[in-house]
Amino acid sequence: MGTGKKAKLSGEMLAICARVVLAGGVLCSISAQSAKAAELSRQSFWNSREIASTNLSPFWKWRAVLKRYSQEMARNSGQHCASSLFGDCPYEDWRRFLAEMENNDRWSQLVAVNSFVNARTYRTDERNWGVRDYWATPGEFMARSGDCEDYAIAKYLSLKELGWRERDLRIVVVRDSKLRAAHAVLVVTYGERRWVLDNQNTRVDETSVVRHYQPVFSINETSWWHHQPDNARGEGRQPGALSNTTKLDATPAAAEDR
Repeated sequence: MGTGKKAKLSGEMLAICARVVLAGGVLCSISAQSAKAAELSRQSFWNSREIASTNLSPFWKWRAVLKRYSQEMARNSGQHCASSLFGDCPYEDWRRFLAEMENNDRWSQLVAVNSFVNARTYRTDERNWGVRDYWATPGEFMARSGDCEDYAIAKYLSLKELGWRERDLRIVVVRDSKLRAAHAVLVVTYGERRWVLDNQNTRVDETSVVRHYQPVFSINETSWWHHQPDNARGEGRQPGALSNTTKLDATPAAAEDR
C-alpha cells in the first residue's frame, strides 16, 4: 500500500474497506441500519467515531500473518549468523536492534522503531511475491521490504516484542486526502496521546497534527474498529478527502496465504 509517490490499497484491505465503506461488511449493517449505532460508537482519532468488534474472521490475512510470525519466531530461536545491518541475516539484525532498545524509555523506542523500519525500501507485493497482495511477517519484511501495511505490521510487532501493550497499538487503514488514495499506518497510545508511525513520515507525530487522514478501520490482535466521520463535530472530512461512497475495487487477492 501507499508511498509518498504512489499509494495502493492491498487486496484484503480493498475487500474489507469496500465492505465497510459501502455498508456490506461486518459492522456496516449495524451502523447503517441500527438506531442504536450512535450509542455503540465512541469518539476516536482523526475526527471519527468508532464501533468495536472482536470478530476478526473477515481479516484472514491478518490472522495468517500472526500465525506465520509465531512459526517464524520458533524457527529462528537460537539460530545465529554473522551479518551487517540489512545483510544476510535480516531477522537477526532486527532481533539485535530490539535487544539494544529493550531498556530504553518508551518514547525513544517509538522513534527508533519508526526510523529502523522506515529505513527499508518500499517495494510492491507484485514485485516481491508475484501477487497483488501479501501481508509480510517482520522476518519477510526485513529480508525483502514491502508496502505500507508491511511497515505497519513490522512496527506493531516490534513494539509488542519490546513489551508494549496490545491495547495501545492499532494498525489503521486510512484515506489519504492529499494523495486521494488508501494507506496504512500504526497508531500508538502513549502518555494519554495517540501517535502516528508512518512510512511516509520520518517523524512520530500526534494524530491531531496529521490532518489529511480519514480512518476507515483499525485493528489489533483481539479487536477491530469501524470508523466513520464524526459529522456532529463538522470536522469528519478534510477538503478533498475521498467520499464515503467512493467505489473501491473489492476483487479478492489473487493468491492464498503463502
